[in-house]
Amino acid sequence: KVTKPHSKKEAKKKMGRERQYWLLKTEAGEWSWEDQSANGGLSKWDGVKNKQAQKNLKSMRLGDLCFFYHSGPKARRVVGVVSVVREWYVDVEDGDGAVDVRAVGEMRRMVDLKEMKGDGGLKGFGLFRQPRLSVVPVPKDVWNRICEMGGGFGEDGEECDA
Repeated sequence: KVTKPHSKKEAKKKMGRERQYWLLKTEAGEWSWEDQSANGGLSKWDGVKNKQAQKNLKSMRLGDLCFFYHSGPKARRVVGVVSVVREWYVDVEDGDGAVDVRAVGEMRRMVDLKEMKGDGGLKGFGLFRQPRLSVVPVPKDVWNRICEMGGGFGEDGEECDA
């Protein structure tokens, strides 16, 4: 059974808990921010094989926000923000799980890995401890700091304060 993604209003109503924050990694050559932003910005986030990353995907709830992070040798940086619009489901195409996400906005300034590692306020961030994990939880204070470093996101430079 295929269900439609929820609206923002439904997401807020169903959350019933504090919003969580995540970082989703993708190789820019496989799925770029431009790909994500096209056609209304809605896509299925699938292909996650690592058990811990799958557990993190299963923990996502409607309205959670995720940094969209380009990985790979040429570009390791936060480039945008997406919102979870459909919680974990089993993908009928490959039998693996997925969530649906929608582009919220591009960072006003991309924040690269080297810059994040050099910021004392981000010490201990899971991205640094488990660099191969493709779905990483982001503590609220880390979320706010990275947003500040990137100047907010979206056309109006929406602030990231949680």
